[in-house]
Amino acid sequence: MSAAPPATVAAGRSRRNAELALLILAIVIAVGAYALVGLGSDGEVPAGVFGYGLLLVGGYIVAHLVVRWFAPQADPVFLPTAVLLAGLGFAVIYRIQPDLAAAQTLWLLFGLGLFCLTLIVVRDYRQLDAFTYTIGLLGVLLLLLPMVPGIGQEVRGARLWVDIGPLQFQPAEIGKVLIVIFLASYLNTRKELLAVATRRLGPIALPEPRLLGPLLVAWGVSLLILFVEKDLGSSLLFFGIFVAMLWLATARIAYLILGGLMFAVGAFMGYVAFSHVQARVAVWLHALDPRFIQDEGYQLAQSVFAMATGGIAGTGLGQGRPFDIPDAHTDFVFAAIGEELGLLGTMATLLLFVLLIFRGFRAAVRAPDGFGQLLAAGLSTILALQSFVIIGGVTRLIPLTGITLPFVSYGGSSLIANFVLLALLIRVSSGSPERPSEDADATQFVRAARKRVG
Repeated sequence: MSAAPPATVAAGRSRRNAELALLILAIVIAVGAYALVGLGSDGEVPAGVFGYGLLLVGGYIVAHLVVRWFAPQADPVFLPTAVLLAGLGFAVIYRIQPDLAAAQTLWLLFGLGLFCLTLIVVRDYRQLDAFTYTIGLLGVLLLLLPMVPGIGQEVRGARLWVDIGPLQFQPAEIGKVLIVIFLASYLNTRKELLAVATRRLGPIALPEPRLLGPLLVAWGVSLLILFVEKDLGSSLLFFGIFVAMLWLATARIAYLILGGLMFAVGAFMGYVAFSHVQARVAVWLHALDPRFIQDEGYQLAQSVFAMATGGIAGTGLGQGRPFDIPDAHTDFVFAAIGEELGLLGTMATLLLFVLLIFRGFRAAVRAPDGFGQLLAAGLSTILALQSFVIIGGVTRLIPLTGITLPFVSYGGSSLIANFVLLALLIRVSSGSPERPSEDADATQFVRAARKRVG
């Protein structure tokens, strides 16, 4: 492999230096938030703040060095943004249940380890394109694994968890990443056929019926997840990712319309079939009704009260009562942020997600090949849909579903999967070894043009 041009090396060094500066700022804010929680709740800095700070500095600096060495042209914003979200989440988790802080730290370090391993092993994201059906089959198996008798566990009406010996995890978290890799590869090779409309369904123009098979399979799998695992959130996320990627690959609005109709039919069937889905819709509509507020609607009502208490600037870290919200460290962590950091804190959190998602789609636009474009767009869609679904549920915009807030909520499965997802986004944004980045190509083109003019 030929050495990188000086312009490319200089651009990579500049990006990595910018990443390091942003990373230091994110670590300072994360450790500061942890210290403020202790000062606000106990009147003193937590005893573990020094050790936590050292672990953060060590883990994140190692992650930065891996990016510097193995993805030098990568976007400098991805890692610091995720670090800041994870640091904020840790501070809130410590505030709600201090006994979970140590476990979250271990999961964070494990996630960083897999983040580094992904970047080291996947030197070129196009390697993944050669394992289309293997990755797709593994992704579907992980999505359906909780259905297996003996290892699948039902918690609060939804069958999401798998117990294998001492290990307990949600396989759908990593399954969704594998499904996106499969879809990116599959759709990239068939996007031209899927974009050609030869049949009509009323006003909707569609391709050959045989080409709609993947859409029907995705719909069937999402219904299976909904009816067997009783998980509306994962069903919505999986099918939404597929329809969004199908639309991105073909640019045909018909797929969005047809996908929306199919999801509406599936959601209605789920509502009719399951009492817990009916209960969630009823709570969504009447959370503050006296009939619900002390029973099914207690959790959502406490969430609304907490965010109302926070007001514009919040009560201050360590000054609110987020522990009054059931499961505030998982599903309702956004409400806890709203109480102690107020509207300003929730807006800042939303902007961090917007920044992460925007840079992901930016990497997709700049990718030099169709597979890289669809891969980065699909991974960004995961972050966008998952954030929307959980934040929309907590704020009563949509019915609540049991999905975690990426990088912020407590949970090992989610944290690990999201750091692997982040590593893949960084890999795409860094470009392939033969073509480091669009920016470097543009710089070389301009310099060559100047020489010719001169």
